[in-house]
Amino acid sequence: MFHTIFYQPLYNALVLLSSIVPGGDVGLAIICLTILVKIVLFPLFQSAAVTQMRMKQVEPEMALIKEKYKDDKTTQTKKVLEVYKTNKINPFSTIIALIIQIPIILALYWVFQESFSFNQAELYSFVSIPAVVSLNFLGFVDITAKSLILALLTGVTQYIQTDLTLPKTVVKSENKDKQADFKDSFTQSLNFNMRYLMPIFITYIAYTLSSAIALYWMTSNLFAIAQELYIRKYYKKV
Repeated sequence: MFHTIFYQPLYNALVLLSSIVPGGDVGLAIICLTILVKIVLFPLFQSAAVTQMRMKQVEPEMALIKEKYKDDKTTQTKKVLEVYKTNKINPFSTIIALIIQIPIILALYWVFQESFSFNQAELYSFVSIPAVVSLNFLGFVDITAKSLILALLTGVTQYIQTDLTLPKTVVKSENKDKQADFKDSFTQSLNFNMRYLMPIFITYIAYTLSSAIALYWMTSNLFAIAQELYIRKYYKKV
């Protein structure tokens, strides 16, 4: 089912795009396919992103409810749901977006890993192997090999994306109890790791894999950056 629903359609789309892009450049086809997939998934991510923004706005109200009804979980849950309903918040939208993208990301990974020798048996009847295929992205980057440049660009774009999406750290107040202080310390530590260490780790992973994966990852990050900026502008109108 995974092969039929996810892998084969994406594989055929890559082959078809390879026959359309100039010079049969598989690297360009990977970029086009990544953008197409992101456009299809955009409504889900937009819904999830708007939900996150709305949840951040109601955080003070949610904190008051949890404090006021800390000994009455039933009423607390009821009040929280009322806040969600009033502010049109669907707390499951983020989870749904994550679940849907997991099999697509896995399928894309395998497609890009196996895109170097097109398999006629995997193609639909209306898709044929391109007459000309180039594995040199823009004529100078071999997508079957490692690329330090693409790996570094992947890390840089990952940092920019993370910096846009993660909340900024705030200075801790001196008048906080131990539980709040621990929570703030944990949040700041996680924020630091995601903002600075994760891009370094991703750069390393992107370099150990083929340039095809790094190219997909970089394109995905660039799209996510543009998507985040658009959603911020869009949200002002919601």
